Amino acid sequence: MNHRLEDANNFPGIQPPAEGERKPESQLGFHVQPEHYAWFRQVLARTAAAGLTAFAGDGAATAQYLTKRQGQRHFTDPTHAATDSVQDANQRLLDIDFVGTDHVFRLNRTRVEAFSGVANDLFRHLAKGRVEQYRTEIHAQRKIWPLLAWDSEWDGPVSVHQDGSVLAMRVLPQA
Repeated sequence: MNHRLEDANNFPGIQPPAEGERKPESQLGFHVQPEHYAWFRQVLARTAAAGLTAFAGDGAATAQYLTKRQGQRHFTDPTHAATDSVQDANQRLLDIDFVGTDHVFRLNRTRVEAFSGVANDLFRHLAKGRVEQYRTEIHAQRKIWPLLAWDSEWDGPVSVHQDGSVLAMRVLPQA
């Protein structure tokens, strides 16, 4: 899982089994054959890692997990600061340290802050390309994560997913 992913040219189509001597037409879709199981497992693991690092706002960490066909360039090309999400915030939520990004926006004239990120210890593995270590640790911890709770220090709802990601929201005081 830690090694770079190579693009593969697997052609679409599901070939139903032959009925006697008649070979049925191929159906729309993809059928991953046993010889491609390892590659597909790697695609799934690295795409999930890319999703988490993007959710936390780290484009460089995200790019390492994607191939060109998956949109790696989107995370390596320069972007305008107002249109990009940047991993630049740390929050302690529900007694867990998270790293990620935050956004302030208006919802019906009320200022709201949203924080999205990943548990700090798990994110460090992902940022350094250690997918295997991340997967080992998250599987050991996944049943202890709180799923949804009110954090009185944050003063808002916090949702922690079993993959170590978090989304927290709160209403900001009126200026």
